[in-house]
Amino acid sequence: MDNFRLFSNWLNLVLEQEIPKGIKAFNFNLYEGEKDTFDIQLIGSDEFDEDDSDWACTEYFTSEEDICYIKRTDEIEHWEQGLSYITKLVKRYLQEGEYANILKNVTAIGIGFVDGDIEILYRS
Repeated sequence: MDNFRLFSNWLNLVLEQEIPKGIKAFNFNLYEGEKDTFDIQLIGSDEFDEDDSDWACTEYFTSEEDICYIKRTDEIEHWEQGLSYITKLVKRYLQEGEYANILKNVTAIGIGFVDGDIEILYRS
């Protein structure tokens, strides 16, 4: 299965849950997985401040342990490559994903490693 389908299937299952009202921003938290993967978790925050990335620490909604695992390959080995690759998956989902409208129904969508900077991918 290609990574976009894997990512889309995971995100569809997450977004089919009841998403609480009041979410101002979503963030795709990225982790360097223990099993040669990049791990993706979705959080929704009831705060958003473009000048203070701590908004993403307020987990009003979270996929919790429901994580999407993207295998590292030679092309996506280092964290910078993982971030770039997963950013492309998210942007593609925002264009053609089944529940893209749910994600776009907030002020902003970000992505970033939990111990790094957040890149804003979408603003309403």
